[in-house]
Amino acid sequence: MTNPENDSYRNQLLRRLDPGDLGLLQPHLELCDLEPKMTLEKADSEIETVYFLEDGIASVVATASGKEAEVGLVGFEGMTGAALVMGADYAAHQCYVQSAGSAFRMGTEPFKEALANSPTLRLFLLRYVHYFHIQTSYTALINAKSNLEERLARWLLMCDDRVHGERLAITHEFLAVMLGARRPGVTVGLQVLEGRGFIYSRRGEVHIRDRSGLAACANGTYGKPEADYVRLVGL
Repeated sequence: MTNPENDSYRNQLLRRLDPGDLGLLQPHLELCDLEPKMTLEKADSEIETVYFLEDGIASVVATASGKEAEVGLVGFEGMTGAALVMGADYAAHQCYVQSAGSAFRMGTEPFKEALANSPTLRLFLLRYVHYFHIQTSYTALINAKSNLEERLARWLLMCDDRVHGERLAITHEFLAVMLGARRPGVTVGLQVLEGRGFIYSRRGEVHIRDRSGLAACANGTYGKPEADYVRLVGL
């Protein structure tokens, strides 16, 4: 259940904060636009800003030996700067905007001060951090054991959870990076899903037509982390 004082926010963490904890953050929250490819965190670099997304999607991307793949998604259900909640001050991976939107941002120092002044704030946000670890570990399992069509269906469902409407602005090239796959394979995967009537794809866009069909195609790869979010953070 959300607090009435928090209803001006769409971000699900801000909506669920104890009013006293929200009061510690509010003086430092600034609404900002999120543009595609905007960097929110740099790998192996000190975190300077925390973002509570209102809309849009950010991708957490791991890089090694010139190869990169998405390991996590953040939308209006979450935040960046999870390392700060756990007592670290730097990001392990790059995080940048995948789909344009907006967010409330605040500096690292006032955020850390709020954590220090309120044990309930840290405990609540740790529940989100735990969920995010579940999401990323599930992604590792699926990337290792599931076929491309299953992974693609799951990823489209996860994006659809975080955007308004049924249209996803995404290119095949970007999809290939997100899934750690070759671009021709992504193109074929989209054609297969479109042939089954689950999506409609055109240059730079994917439209969801049949969520239940996509979920069946995901073959059990979608749903477990989402259920854990509800259990840990709220509906």
